[in-house]
Amino acid sequence: MKQIAESKGIILFTKDYKEKDKLVKIFTESAGKLMFFVKGAHRKNNPLTPAIMPYTQGVYLGKFNEEGLSFLNAAKEIQPFLKIQQDIFAAAYATYLLTLTDAAIEDRVYDPNLFHFLQQALTLLDEGKDFEIVTNIFEIQILQRFGVLFNWEQCQICGQTQGKFDFSPKYHGLLCERHFLEDKNRYQADPVAIHFIRQFSKVSYQKIQSIHLKPETKKQIQKVVDQLYEEYVGIHLKSKKFIEQMNDWGNILKPTNENEENTEK
Repeated sequence: MKQIAESKGIILFTKDYKEKDKLVKIFTESAGKLMFFVKGAHRKNNPLTPAIMPYTQGVYLGKFNEEGLSFLNAAKEIQPFLKIQQDIFAAAYATYLLTLTDAAIEDRVYDPNLFHFLQQALTLLDEGKDFEIVTNIFEIQILQRFGVLFNWEQCQICGQTQGKFDFSPKYHGLLCERHFLEDKNRYQADPVAIHFIRQFSKVSYQKIQSIHLKPETKKQIQKVVDQLYEEYVGIHLKSKKFIEQMNDWGNILKPTNENEENTEK
């Protein structure tokens, strides 16, 4: 058992444990994902209550154990993602990113790069940036954590880097237009969607404000991403299903995204 440690952390999820306690899974910057036991979490005026709310980050102090449950003693510098907490659409996408992160690496795996990537994504959702674009960038770049790594730069046969491309399951990567016939099972994807997925594979979140996509292009991008996850990752998350159901509601409840334009960049 380790001594008291502290680390920046992001709440992944919480669940009730017995009547008064909670289990809280936190993605810590210094020790990876840990499951913490929080005694008396349902007690009124528990000082830890704000720190273990969903969609919250902070600095967490406790016993970070290498086996079994860890124990949370205190927290400081608590920063709730307020928009996410208050907006069902933002919360849906945030929940998906959190569960995808949880699925992507084992517990106690030190991965500060993924921690900061998740932190950036949640911050952008909280700022009201385009939910679908933030999520697609995350989905594409986190694929490597599932052991899936594609070369999005060039055709797998001839090395061409310009022009129209499609994704080939046979070659586990891109084919340029000249070699489409080499794989009869290629995705038949919209070339514009493939273009943006290629960009998403390497773009930093700092550049996201320069990306504006039509709704139809977003649908085509998501179609390809979903195919990739079905074929190469094979996980089926409830949070993903909820987003799909939520999008079926149409635009009745969905807020207008100020960043969405009719032009694509």
